[in-house]
Amino acid sequence: MDLPVVVIGAGPQGLAAAAHLRERGLEPLVLERGAGPAAAVAEWGHVRLFSEWPELVDSAAARLLEPSGWQRPERGYPTGGAWITGYLAPLAQVLGDRVRYGARVTGVGRKGRDLLVDAGRAEQPFVIHVEEADGSQSRIEAQAVIDASGTWTSPNPAGADGLPALGETAAAGFLTYRIPSFADAEPYAGRHTVVVGNGHSAATAITELARIARQHPDPRITWVLRRGTVGDTFGGGEADELPERGALGQRARTAVDQGLVSLVTGFRIERIDTADQGAVLVAEDGRVLEPADRVVVLTGFRPDLSILSEVRLELNARLQAPVRIAADIDPNIHSCGSVRATGAVDLAQPEPGLFIVGAKSYGRAPTFLALTGYEQVRSVVAELAGDHEAAARSELVLPGTGVCGGAGLFDDPTGAKGGACCAPAAPQVIQLGRAPAGTAV
Repeated sequence: MDLPVVVIGAGPQGLAAAAHLRERGLEPLVLERGAGPAAAVAEWGHVRLFSEWPELVDSAAARLLEPSGWQRPERGYPTGGAWITGYLAPLAQVLGDRVRYGARVTGVGRKGRDLLVDAGRAEQPFVIHVEEADGSQSRIEAQAVIDASGTWTSPNPAGADGLPALGETAAAGFLTYRIPSFADAEPYAGRHTVVVGNGHSAATAITELARIARQHPDPRITWVLRRGTVGDTFGGGEADELPERGALGQRARTAVDQGLVSLVTGFRIERIDTADQGAVLVAEDGRVLEPADRVVVLTGFRPDLSILSEVRLELNARLQAPVRIAADIDPNIHSCGSVRATGAVDLAQPEPGLFIVGAKSYGRAPTFLALTGYEQVRSVVAELAGDHEAAARSELVLPGTGVCGGAGLFDDPTGAKGGACCAPAAPQVIQLGRAPAGTAV
C-alpha cells in the first residue's frame, strides 16, 4: 500500500493541501494537535480578517466541498470564527478520518537515518513521531511531509533582544500573548493594561481595549512601541488597498486621539518586575512604567523548528524562512505587503519530499496572506504528484495590498528610516517625548 503524505496542521493551508492531495489521487493524513480543525484560528476567532471571503477559500477545497451542498460565501470580511464555521470546519468534515485530532507531532525524520547519515537516505520513508491526546506515542511512515503547522504556538517574547525579558517567565501570570476580546472584558475593565507591539495584532488589541474602555469606568491603556517614533503605526488609512487593514489603523488612531490610549515610544523592554500592584516594565534606557494589571505582548511570531531537527533544512539566517523566498519577504529590505507567488521550487528543502508551507514558510516575517499559502500548496502537491509543469506554473493573482509599512530598517529604535521599497511615510503630527521614570506618556 502506498504511504500517505503527512500534513502537519489542520489550519487553512493544511486542509487545502489535503484537498489538493485528494484531487491528485494521493492519500493525505493531516495531524492536528488541537481538538478540532483550525484550532489556532479558533484562538483568535473574534478577530476580523483583512481579506474578503473570495480570497479565503482554496479552489481545490471548494471543488471538494461543493457536492456536499456547501455554499461558498461570496462577500464580506469574516472573523476567524466565521472562517471556521463557514469554510474550514465543513472542509475538515468532508475530509473525514484523513484528519486526526489531538495528534501532536514531536519529530520528523527518515526511517533508520539520523541527520548525519547520507547512505540510502532519500530511499527511506519519512517517520513522524506523534504524541496522542491520551499521552501515548506512535510512529507514522510517510512518502512526503508538508509542514503547515504555522507559528501561532511560538509567539515572540516581550524582551527587545528576541529573548524573554528578565523576569518575563516569572511574570507569566500578568502576561498574555493573545489579542483581547471585547466579549471577555473582565480581565481588562477598570484596570491598567499595557500593549507591547507595533503591528496589526497590536492595533487590533488597542481597538478591542478601546471598546472595553468606552463601556467600563476608569480604564488605563498604555501602548508601548519599540521604535523611536510613531511612524507607520496607524497604517495607510484610506490609501491602503486592503480597506479593512486601513480601517483598523484608523480605529487605533481614534483611540489615541480620544485619550483612551497613552503612547510610549522607543521603549525596549529589558526587565519585567512583579509587585503586589502588578507587572512593572523597565526599558533598556532605565525608564519605568507604572504597574500593569495585564501586559498584552504582541511582538510577532517565529517558527518552531524543533520538530525538524533530524531533517535537512536550508533556511535564511535572519528570517528562518526558505532561502529562495527570504529576499522577497524580509522586512529589513522592504515592508510591502505583496510579494511574488512562491511554489514548490522555492519551498523545497535539501531533504527530498519535505516542504514548509503557510505562515511557517515566512519564518519571522509578518506579511503572509491566505492566497499565498493556497498557491504554495497547489504547487507543492503538483510537484509531489509528478506534474512538474503545473508545479512551476503560477496561478496566483493577489489583490493590491496597499501602502508599505515604511519600516525601513526593521524595528529601528530611532525611527529615522523610511520605507526601503517605496516612498517614506508622511511625517506624523503626534509628537511624543521621553517619558519620565514611573510615568506613561
